[in-house]
Amino acid sequence: MANISTGAQGTIDESQLKGKSLLLPFILICSLFFLWGIAHNLDSILIPHLKKACQLNNRQSTYIDMAVFFAYFVMAIPAGMLLKRFGYKNSIIIGLVLFACGALIFVPAANTLEYGLFIGGLFIIGCGLATLETAANPYASVLGDPAKSTFRLNLAASFNGLAAIAGPLIGKLFILSGKEYTKDQMAAMTDTNRLSYLMGEASAVKLPYIILACILIAVAILFYFSNLPEIKNISKEETAGGNFFGALKHRHLSWSVVAQFFYVGAQVCVTSFFIRMAKQGAGFDEKTAADYLIAYGLLFTGGRFAGTFFLRFITSNKLLAIYAVISVVLCAVAILGKGAYVVYCLGAIGFFMSIMFPTIFALGIDGIGDDTKPGSSWLVMSIVGGAVIPYIMATVIDFSGDNIQKGYIIPLICFIVILYFGISGYKIKKTIA
Repeated sequence: MANISTGAQGTIDESQLKGKSLLLPFILICSLFFLWGIAHNLDSILIPHLKKACQLNNRQSTYIDMAVFFAYFVMAIPAGMLLKRFGYKNSIIIGLVLFACGALIFVPAANTLEYGLFIGGLFIIGCGLATLETAANPYASVLGDPAKSTFRLNLAASFNGLAAIAGPLIGKLFILSGKEYTKDQMAAMTDTNRLSYLMGEASAVKLPYIILACILIAVAILFYFSNLPEIKNISKEETAGGNFFGALKHRHLSWSVVAQFFYVGAQVCVTSFFIRMAKQGAGFDEKTAADYLIAYGLLFTGGRFAGTFFLRFITSNKLLAIYAVISVVLCAVAILGKGAYVVYCLGAIGFFMSIMFPTIFALGIDGIGDDTKPGSSWLVMSIVGGAVIPYIMATVIDFSGDNIQKGYIIPLICFIVILYFGISGYKIKKTIA
């Protein structure tokens, strides 16, 4: 998922900068983008892995996404309150500690093979991520020359893209075992052997998440002892008017909230079921499927840079519509096809999804004046689509005899909604009465 700042929430007090370099603070901020990217991209590994380890159906496996993205929805307002009460530095430390606590819960969850504990840990991780993103995005944008704020934010976000490659690689090397048994083979095992296998699969998540928690605590300590300049002088945008519900009177904002809901849902669907789609549609084993998920991350990251280049020559709504059409076609091929090119289509979807989140966001808040801040809050809260849409897709899969390919009709529908937004929904019209 792309990272968005709703605009700088102030400026750095210049008196704090005398004789100080902003390089270390910026490096620390960049590390946050990478770390929350790791968390999100490990979820794509966790879903097929815990489905196997905890013997889940498809709908149950999507509780992983639901826990994380519902946490974003729940923390949208509290994170802003924390930021206002404790400042950027302390809010970042709180977010890192929450993140680490959630990761450490994976240890007792694996030891007891208790899926509910995994979900609880993921919800806490999601709360930590929401807090980090609320603080880090605007902080990166004001940490230096105001004229280069966009450059700094894009540079920091590139580390999030790097995590789209690193996350699946970590999952392949340390979590996925490559051991898979059919239902009949599982039924033929003795109770002792079956439990030993399932416990072994669940335990594979412990080491990566323990190491991740240790890194998070170390980074929190670095932030604690670092003399980070605090943001002062609240910007005009923050003190401007605007009404939370009244902001939806802007038709194009309302449609952008809908489009963003479906976009995040589509992206999470594609990545969450990627490995199982590669196994079922192309006949790959889970290790090979993980290699293609890494390639997906490369294409997604490359798509960001390519999209930035294309936007110099084509309007953002047109590029969004073109990418949505291509994504619909790629989904259709993935649904109807067989063989390796099914996975190639999924990888290509990553390239064409890469610009959708920031493009929908920018089009949605265009020209809404004092409603920019509440409008931005609506767009951030629409991330809850990542909790809802995958569950719908999983329901389709379960009711179609565990046919993963049929489930991809759900992201296809999502891309049709995005296509409408790129063709018509983005247009600024008279406000809704």
